[in-house]
Amino acid sequence: MQSFNHLITTRPHEVRQVLISDLHLSPEEPALVQAFLALLDDCLALPQLNRLFILGDWFEVWIGDDAYLTLSEDARQIHWLTPLIVKLKKLRIAGCEILVMHGNRDFLLGQPFCSLFGGELIYEPYYLTVGQQNYRLEHGDALCTDDKKYQFFRKMMRNRFTQWYLLNKSLTKRLAIADKLRQKSQQNNANKAAYIMDVNKDAVIQAIADSDALLHGHTHRPAIHQATADKKRYVLGDWRLLDKDSRQSKVSAVIGAVTADSDTGDNAADFELVEFKILV
Repeated sequence: MQSFNHLITTRPHEVRQVLISDLHLSPEEPALVQAFLALLDDCLALPQLNRLFILGDWFEVWIGDDAYLTLSEDARQIHWLTPLIVKLKKLRIAGCEILVMHGNRDFLLGQPFCSLFGGELIYEPYYLTVGQQNYRLEHGDALCTDDKKYQFFRKMMRNRFTQWYLLNKSLTKRLAIADKLRQKSQQNNANKAAYIMDVNKDAVIQAIADSDALLHGHTHRPAIHQATADKKRYVLGDWRLLDKDSRQSKVSAVIGAVTADSDTGDNAADFELVEFKILV
């Protein structure tokens, strides 16, 4: 796996699409926010980039679009989300589509927020053609079928009535509910065996049956797996803050890139995982 301090490699004109997941952005982790802004700067400099995918858990918690949309203009000026929106909008104006998928942390994210920067909310599974192959994209939590309690929780939280019920609570109550759920999740995960929180082999085989490859995040275990004899499973990485105690922290993430040589065109496009590092 190649590692770059920036996406501006020796072949920037070949990068067509970038895929990321599990950023877990929040105001409590400003280094991750700055790393995402740095990635967007790199994306703006890629001359042939036409798509940016964010495949879930973009935010550590999302209690509803109205938490930002109802802010006054003065409040938006100093809000930590505003620089992200501004830079994403520049990327969209430059001709790059921005496609956002729900994760288990930000399932209340809506199209109204994405519309602020010209983005589009997409749903899993999403199918992407790379060269001659068909890739199935999803967040990845639905593949962890050994975790029965989580799957029940996931089904409940993805229910439209449940989401309607939550979104009709006050922002203060929603934030309290989110904090309680996050604490409970951390406690539960601490007592679970590692394999329970990873994908189930049968679930992977079923998911990949109608495609040539599977791409997901969620597990925070970036790797390339041989899912079947002729099909691969690609796992994107979470965004990790390294050297927290140093004067200049480093953020690392394993992301996906679709590249195509100008001479061969998109019909011969390739997909690869690369490690993106940025000093903050």
